[in-house]
Amino acid sequence: MVKGLALVIHWFDTLPSTHNYLIASLREGTLFAPCAIGATIQTHGVGSRGNSWLGEAGNLFFSFCVEEKQLPQDLPLASVSIYFSALMKEVLEEQGSNVWLKWPNDFYLNEKKIGGMITTKIGSTIVGSIGLNISIAPENFGILDISIAPYALAEQLIEKVEEKISWKKVFSKYKIEFDQNRNFSFHLDGKLVSLRDAILCDDGSIELENKKVYSLR
Repeated sequence: MVKGLALVIHWFDTLPSTHNYLIASLREGTLFAPCAIGATIQTHGVGSRGNSWLGEAGNLFFSFCVEEKQLPQDLPLASVSIYFSALMKEVLEEQGSNVWLKWPNDFYLNEKKIGGMITTKIGSTIVGSIGLNISIAPENFGILDISIAPYALAEQLIEKVEEKISWKKVFSKYKIEFDQNRNFSFHLDGKLVSLRDAILCDDGSIELENKKVYSLR
């Protein structure tokens, strides 16, 4: 068990999914926000759009939850996954990484994905879950360009979340690198959509063909 500032991280040797475990525990009333779950090995992890995110020891498999009232007042909840991802990017940058964020919440090094963030809202509780390739990756994926222990990275992310940095400050950095998205696509309603002509809005959504698309997933 690793203790952050006000939030305890419960660390397991193996879990099927930190995301599903935390959500089930919240619904059963065995855990309460704020809290966090980490695992050394994850066997049936959950990715975006129902995809799996499996992993070996050495990578990061981590989920945490906070109440809405514990988040910055100016944060658009529809973009909370962007907010959490941007905080993790700050943590990684502070350690010397060149990671960048593909809209809305995927971690990339150059042209290879190394991880991602998903969020789920349960009542007034927000659950954030991250998978990050630190030491090993499947074919066609990349690994982090710095060396850091998973539990240390989890602890630093929680400390960053607890700072309650404003959305305005976090987003001002996020939008600077948005142009790196132009050669990439994302999934929308089951279709692959190019980000080449996307316009990033101040609430974290993007505008495509006069339609607003939000990141909550």
